[in-house]
Amino acid sequence: MGTTVAHLKRGERGIIKEFEDDILPIKLLELGCLPGNEVQLVQVAPLKDPIYINVNGSHIAIRRSMALLIELDIIEDAVAL
Repeated sequence: MGTTVAHLKRGERGIIKEFEDDILPIKLLELGCLPGNEVQLVQVAPLKDPIYINVNGSHIAIRRSMALLIELDIIEDAVAL
């Protein structure tokens, strides 16, 4: 398995990869956790659970176990020279 939401560092962003339809609860899909959408890690709780993410302008708290199921392609920020 590649990089997941649980592997992001604070402020890091990624694009959700394709996944099986039944892997995430419907509520997360309704909130925008869909393939092709951008995810940014906002904050991790002190005991590393839950994880707070920003998806399409919505801040969502998800369990670490669920974050491990959402694979991402990391967005590399270009550095201006």
